[in-house]
Amino acid sequence: MGGGSAEANGGGSAAGARVPVPPARPFLDTFRANLKETFFPDDPFRSVVRERGAARRTLAALRYFFPFLEWAPAYTLGAFKADLIAGITIASLAIPQGISYAKLANLPPILGLYSSFVPPLVYALMGSSKDLAVGTVAVASLLIGSMLSSEVSPTENPALYLHLALTATFFAGVFQASLGLLRLGFIVDFLSHATIVGFMGGAATVVCLQQLKGILGLERFTTSTDVVSVMDSVFSQTHQWRWESVVLGSGFLFFLLVTRFISKRRPKLFWISAAAPLTSVVLGSVLVYLTHAENHGIQVIGYLKKGLNPPSVTSLQFSPPYMMLALKTGIITGVIALAEGIAVGRSFAMFKNYNIDGNKEMIAIGTMNVVGSFTSCYLTTGPFSRSAVNYNAGCKTAMSNVVMSLAVMLTLLFLTPLFHYTPLVVLSAIIISAMLGLIDYQGAIHLWQVDKVDFCVCMGAYLGVVFGSVEIGLVVAVSISILRVMLFIARPRTTVLGNVPNTMIYRRMDQYTTAQTVPGVLVLRIDAPIYFTNASYLRERISRWIDEEEERTQGKGEMGVQYVVLDMGAVGSIDTSGTSMLDELKKKLERRGMQIVLANPGSEIMKKLDSSKVLELIGHEWIFPTVGEAVSSCDYVLHSHKPGVVMDSAAARESMV
Repeated sequence: MGGGSAEANGGGSAAGARVPVPPARPFLDTFRANLKETFFPDDPFRSVVRERGAARRTLAALRYFFPFLEWAPAYTLGAFKADLIAGITIASLAIPQGISYAKLANLPPILGLYSSFVPPLVYALMGSSKDLAVGTVAVASLLIGSMLSSEVSPTENPALYLHLALTATFFAGVFQASLGLLRLGFIVDFLSHATIVGFMGGAATVVCLQQLKGILGLERFTTSTDVVSVMDSVFSQTHQWRWESVVLGSGFLFFLLVTRFISKRRPKLFWISAAAPLTSVVLGSVLVYLTHAENHGIQVIGYLKKGLNPPSVTSLQFSPPYMMLALKTGIITGVIALAEGIAVGRSFAMFKNYNIDGNKEMIAIGTMNVVGSFTSCYLTTGPFSRSAVNYNAGCKTAMSNVVMSLAVMLTLLFLTPLFHYTPLVVLSAIIISAMLGLIDYQGAIHLWQVDKVDFCVCMGAYLGVVFGSVEIGLVVAVSISILRVMLFIARPRTTVLGNVPNTMIYRRMDQYTTAQTVPGVLVLRIDAPIYFTNASYLRERISRWIDEEEERTQGKGEMGVQYVVLDMGAVGSIDTSGTSMLDELKKKLERRGMQIVLANPGSEIMKKLDSSKVLELIGHEWIFPTVGEAVSSCDYVLHSHKPGVVMDSAAARESMV
């Protein structure tokens, strides 16, 4: 054994150091600390507690829930100019997208404009992101449309369908705000990156296929979202395809894709793709009006009601038999919208080097949806396309949302009659061009290269959405993700460590080819907490490691295993099943003439071992701060004493001197 560099699992501790048992803490103190670590890891109220005086603390609390109080007092004219340009730019995108996505949700087009007026104002007051542009999104619109229309027809019973959509928005907002208030934002983390990539890609594919109805000029279309039903509906009506609609839709789709390509190649020309949807709407409306194309099979939006959002509190449905449908729709769409909004907000916050509070964002998004459900708005969040335009336009604060909201207000008051002749095929082209950006094939390729299991999760979500339904895809993806987490917990990784020559460092032998075993000593590393879910597996796996090492040493005529050193550095916690497992393992090894040795156990592990009497059973002299010290002591015994004879604590410690 050689001396050398010291490391956490090498020789970092002084010779003869004893692993202490932390002093006992009152249960309430421990419970309070664990509760804070679970629900308040970011210590959100530290700025409030630091303030002196009730008035200052009240103001700090208001700043926490209403972040605009932080930036508004220092707001400058220069920042307003930047936000004004950004707000007008995103308004030009929000108006056509709002109308398009409302149609996707089988709702009146005017609701898309309503939803771009009130929610952005609420978010500007409560949101912590400077770049998030609030509005309706295609995936949530598709979810609402598919889930509600499965039980209520939007054409046969439009009033009930509208009321259920508003009620679902209310439940989504309550659920989102509750997650934030109860500090349960980690629930959204179960939607992993791979899940979101696959789900969004599948939903975008389904949305694009659904737009074939508008592109082909079909009047009747399937309400199912799976690719088989959509393709069957498309090709069973080939005699009803309208060439006029195909030409018009293809032309505008080509125009939108070209503008998007230009903006991607030259980011300074972002305004070209941002203005393209509104330009398409204007050109399409003028073309239809001049050619009377509505008389030749080109479907148009028709009448849009002028005026601001009417109140809709009395329209919410809280009675059977449809309340559960609205509740289920609200929770599912709320989670998806929340995941998208927070992910988008964090992405742009990273670009500008500032932080956003996920739980605070949940409260803001939830509140704006609750208020929106009272004012004839359906589900909103922070769409990526709109937020990207907001970011590229140079926004400085959430004031850009206020500017966008005011622009939409002016549209509602004065300009809605101008959308009468807007062709539906243009809206379909706008949706398709936006959705193509959500199909992240490069992200899927990256998942395949880095982690095949994550790629399977991604493809499970994608195929579930495309060939089943949006709900099935979501369930498949989340189920695979949770199963993977459970496998990580139930089947933790255990590895054999070897000594790096001329050091006291121990590393994985399958990774470090120069690492060597120590005769008579088997060093194993456990890479997970020890719980009831994995205790039995670990007992069996450690036994198998020992059997394999015994077979190897017997085959080579080397010394058999006398000491089994368990590196506990990665074991963050242990429960009673885990301590029982160590107890059983100690007795089993004793019967085979072996000694169990623990290295680098944490404070919680030591407390549990001490209170369960396992520490006394193993012997404190066989617990070491580092792997290097543990192996050196074992090696000393093997070379200075008869194998199987355990020396006392003092001798074991002095072996390191």
